[in-house]
Amino acid sequence: MPTNFENTLKQLEVARKELMTKPNVVATGIGFKKTAGKNTPELAIVCSVDSKKPLAQLKSSAVIPARIQDVPTDVVATGMMRAFTAPTERFRPAPGGCSVSHPNVTAGTLGCWVKHQGELYLLSNNHVLANSNEAAKGDLILQPGVHDGGLLPDDVLAELADFIPLHFREEDYASDCRMSRWLTACLNGLYRLTGSRTRIKAYRVEKGANLVDCAIAKPIDVNNIDLNILQIGAIQGLGKGELGMHVKKMGRTTGLTTGVIEQTDVMVNVSYGYNKTALFTNQLLAGPMSEGGDSGSAVLDFDAKLIGLLFGGSESATLINRIDDVFGALKLTLPDPQTTNT
Repeated sequence: MPTNFENTLKQLEVARKELMTKPNVVATGIGFKKTAGKNTPELAIVCSVDSKKPLAQLKSSAVIPARIQDVPTDVVATGMMRAFTAPTERFRPAPGGCSVSHPNVTAGTLGCWVKHQGELYLLSNNHVLANSNEAAKGDLILQPGVHDGGLLPDDVLAELADFIPLHFREEDYASDCRMSRWLTACLNGLYRLTGSRTRIKAYRVEKGANLVDCAIAKPIDVNNIDLNILQIGAIQGLGKGELGMHVKKMGRTTGLTTGVIEQTDVMVNVSYGYNKTALFTNQLLAGPMSEGGDSGSAVLDFDAKLIGLLFGGSESATLINRIDDVFGALKLTLPDPQTTNT
């Protein structure tokens, strides 16, 4: 502990009451004085403010003195302090990072709000909003999700507007098998009738893989839109996921977590439950930063740029769609952060 800590604490205790009455001050404490955004070795009385304002805009009574006795002060903009709400609760307006689901799905995460054809929509996964291809456009979307107490009709937030169908390998296999068995039997039958000893055998050829697991839903009431993401704030543009990049997400189950992109250009088989497996290509893989129910979370870099959409993983890995693939598939853009309904 610095040798002058006791003196700094003494001066803070004397001045704290007056400092807390000044407009814009939300907290006072002891910390190291910052210069150019970096800590110095000097202890200071730190006043946290909602936002910094030029001295010319402040009344003399609102100005924080540069020193209190022999102790320097420092002013840091932290924003308004507020209690964090569990992402499983009901939100109106609804921000990114909270619980949502189709009525036939347990719960996933509202990733963020996006713009499509001039209007705002919520973005999440196909398997969260469209029940892995089983839903229909116009189906109702609940916030919170069913597992978190969401009920029809009171908790309806939006209607399913569009989704990119998931391509399951078992469906290809079943279709291929039925068709190939029929063709093989017909052709071999013809060979037998003509006396030919030629016989054919069917082989399966792998079909195209998935790039994205995504869907959008249109809000019932534009007044229920919050463009921020819980505990993160506003998205600051689009970014590109790179190897070694530090990323973060806010999800319905594990809340605010961070991780590192450990692999890019990933091809992976993902299980969607009984007899449903989907092959994905061009994916990002991060370390353990998610659990079931975090599906649909927006993934951002540490500059708050949106780089991906979380859709799956395991105890030791997190799978992320690249955001340019998601936005390209659904024809999306980011909304102007100043707007709420256009």
